[in-house]
Amino acid sequence: MQNAAPPKTSEQGGALPDLAWYAWLSIAAAIVTIALKSGAYLLTGSVGLLSDAAESVVNLVAAVVALIALNVAARPADDNHHYGHGKAEYFSAGLEGLMIFVAAAVIVVSAIERFLNPRPLESVGLGLTISVVASVINGLVGAALVRAGRARRAVTLSADG
Repeated sequence: MQNAAPPKTSEQGGALPDLAWYAWLSIAAAIVTIALKSGAYLLTGSVGLLSDAAESVVNLVAAVVALIALNVAARPADDNHHYGHGKAEYFSAGLEGLMIFVAAAVIVVSAIERFLNPRPLESVGLGLTISVVASVINGLVGAALVRAGRARRAVTLSADG
């Protein structure tokens, strides 16, 4: 399956709103994976699954920022932005990188707390199955975003993927 469509841009160089569909796909996938991973955490009590859910929250925030950036980037050039608003996509990509560090901090804090106060895991098989389903969804959507980002030269989609 190959996306052979040429990069779609406005006359001023900004991304067209059809790229927003991919951001909405990413938002939907993030909501589904947050629900699945949070449920798996509640079933098992696994800090690993809690950190995975926290990472999905980062994905949701990044997808919302990507949607905003794509809409801003689609605006035509104006008096203040002679070459258009395409650089908004770079802001989105940078913010996503920062959000990954925030998620890492949440994971470290959760891991230290669990290390100091250990407790046994429950329903590990079911929790792992749910986590795998969430990971497959995340992987498929991520691959689609990266492919669309490369095909359309959209940094925001590539970073979100």
